[in-house]
Amino acid sequence: MEYPNSFEELVECFKMLPGIGTKGAERMVYHILAMDDDQIQRFSQALIDFKSNIQYCQRCGHICEGELCEICLDQQRDQTTICVVESPKDVFAMEKLKEYRGLYHVLHGTMSIMDGKTIDDLNIQTLFDRLDENIKEVIIATNPTREGETTALFLAKLLAKQNIPASRIANGLPIGGNLDYADELTLLKSLEGRKKL
Repeated sequence: MEYPNSFEELVECFKMLPGIGTKGAERMVYHILAMDDDQIQRFSQALIDFKSNIQYCQRCGHICEGELCEICLDQQRDQTTICVVESPKDVFAMEKLKEYRGLYHVLHGTMSIMDGKTIDDLNIQTLFDRLDENIKEVIIATNPTREGETTALFLAKLLAKQNIPASRIANGLPIGGNLDYADELTLLKSLEGRKKL
């Protein structure tokens, strides 16, 4: 027996989300079926409002509800440092630390030959438009993947041409990790980033 068309369509919509398979989507649809009309109205209105209100900051590429995000508008932040990340969720991860008080720049991805993503597909030009004599350091905080490393190296070369100091976040073995479970790249980065005790 097949589901009714409206049920099946909602299942297919939920399957568009990352990490949601058929079974998970079906559970969500059954849950929505049990919701009252006010809850469904609120849910659907939240989706509509999200799509119409959320946009990317014109300066850094982070998500916001205006032209500029609250980080770019905050004059109390260190205006001499920019941390370059892959996505808005990386900004939120860094902000949870409550240690970094500089600015951000979101690339919206990394260079990837497999996905056909080149430097022109990334939010890089606006980064270089922001670089002036006030910027003392650009911290490259792309993920320690092959694509993230490639993007970081490319950015570092571009920044070196403009004599802008660039640094890379440290990476290597996680706290509590075991050497025998680490891949070769992780071990290599751990050795390269070693410090004196």
